[in-house]
Amino acid sequence: MPGYEMSEPQLRCVLPFEAVPAEVRLLRKAAAKQLNLWGVSTATDEAELLVTELATNVFKHVGEGVSATLILERRGERLRLEVHDKSQAVPTSKSAGCDEECGRGLHLLAALAVDWGTVLTAVGKAVWCEIAISSGRACRRIERAVEALERYQGRHIGGLGVLGGKRETALEESVIALIADLLHWTAARGHDPDDMLDRAQVHYEAEADAA
Repeated sequence: MPGYEMSEPQLRCVLPFEAVPAEVRLLRKAAAKQLNLWGVSTATDEAELLVTELATNVFKHVGEGVSATLILERRGERLRLEVHDKSQAVPTSKSAGCDEECGRGLHLLAALAVDWGTVLTAVGKAVWCEIAISSGRACRRIERAVEALERYQGRHIGGLGVLGGKRETALEESVIALIADLLHWTAARGHDPDDMLDRAQVHYEAEADAA
């Protein structure tokens, strides 16, 4: 079955929940506590975001108050998250507009996770994703940045059919183009682009010092 052809988990935790906003907050805290107990707190930030998104999708698209289950698994150097529900409606990714919230969840999932997917089960479906837990936060940020740039390049700069030094140059050009687009987005919403750049620089320097 796609997404399940893997080795047995080293550690496993099963957390049943009801799909309501208050329960999602408790589920996020329970997941963070479990990761701390497993000694993989470096993955907590990404895991909390993904748990929130996966659980929220249940009450948005299956029904508020329905029963569901979150499963956390430690598999080697990856953390696997699965949310099981009783609906066999498979989520589909949409191209979200500037002010459109619907459809952003799967884009977030694809951006944060190393891999993800959906499988049908005997009683419904499971939406699963995996994140790396071996590297530090900075390394995961770099990995996510490369993935985002490659997607951006493929959509806006004419594809990814380059190798070696040419590929590196293309990615550098994508960095500049993406930052420029983000600054336009910032200005269009009434924010100061210079202020955003300064705040991003502060975050980068703080994390670099911590590393």
